[in-house]
Amino acid sequence: MACTYGFLSTHPPTHCGLATFNQALAAHLTDGGMYGGTVRVTADGDDHRPVPGVVHTWAPGGLGGWQAAAAALDQFDIAVVQHEYGIYPGLDGHEVLPLLHRLTVPFIVVLHTVLARPTPRQKGVLEEVVADAAAVVTMTGSARDRLITGYRVDAGKVSVIPHGAADHTGVPSRHGLRPHLLTWGLIGPGKGIEWALRALALLKDLVPAPVYTVAGKTHPKVLEHQGETYRDRLRDIGAQLGVDAAVRYDPVYRDEGSLSRLIRSADIVVLPYDSSEQVTSGVLIEATAAGIPVVATVFPHAVELLTDGPGLLVPHRDPTALAAAIRRILTEPALADELTGRTRALVPHLLWPAVAARYRELAHVVLGSRTAAVAALPR
Repeated sequence: MACTYGFLSTHPPTHCGLATFNQALAAHLTDGGMYGGTVRVTADGDDHRPVPGVVHTWAPGGLGGWQAAAAALDQFDIAVVQHEYGIYPGLDGHEVLPLLHRLTVPFIVVLHTVLARPTPRQKGVLEEVVADAAAVVTMTGSARDRLITGYRVDAGKVSVIPHGAADHTGVPSRHGLRPHLLTWGLIGPGKGIEWALRALALLKDLVPAPVYTVAGKTHPKVLEHQGETYRDRLRDIGAQLGVDAAVRYDPVYRDEGSLSRLIRSADIVVLPYDSSEQVTSGVLIEATAAGIPVVATVFPHAVELLTDGPGLLVPHRDPTALAAAIRRILTEPALADELTGRTRALVPHLLWPAVAARYRELAHVVLGSRTAAVAALPR
């Protein structure tokens, strides 16, 4: 069944993981000549230059507001709505609700965050979004379980489809003389990089001692309210620990090819996140798809993917445990090979073509059910 797809999301040139996710999903769902277009959600300060594939921009205070955004989405057979509280106007993004109420086409909502302890307003907003949706996607089983047990939702609507990843395997692995540790993504408090720096200080006795790359721009909302305070604090910590010469800060937002080369240069991807809420991590999926061993704190997505999988788990805010896990991978070649080998069975299911196929199947089910319901109406 051929169908056209409308997408509601942030979108490049906005620099955020959700924008990159939507760009990749839209590209793969409309591959092969299928038509689609994105209604791009922007914030103050975003670059508003025309972008291929963007059919409408929903800007704060923009002409037509949510009504024009809904009308643009209604030009397609089905809409795919990315949901994250912080991307839509209003407190907890509640201004997306009248848009979704107005849509006449069915929509699939993709939940990028499912909070374990939401505020009453956050809980109410998410329950309304899910109630309007024809289908709901979470990217992990832990997110699905949290949604079903913590919110009033129809469990029958909910499917688990993993976060997609690019195919990094064709990029040659390039390693330097010293082991390379890597963390990447938008930077800000909660990323736990300070714990990785403290772990690096405990690894100075290794010969050769590892180097550590922290790649990524400061999160725009952090930059707006706090400037570069967090990054400056990290530099101070590194200097105090005597590891500043072994740390490289790379504050750029990379395209797919550049990111692939960076990931494939790493011996270990380190995810020392503080949050116990994170049920989805695109960085974790990309590292796994690239076949790089991961050391991560016990946030939900890491526990789900890495338990008996391609990495090691450590407690939050524990640099000693973090250093011990990194040391094991760097000094036990058999362990590193085993962790890398565990990715092989996972990768085919994580690459974007396979993930887009799952969304395509779900869209066909939604549209088939709608057709059947219309046909059943009394004439």
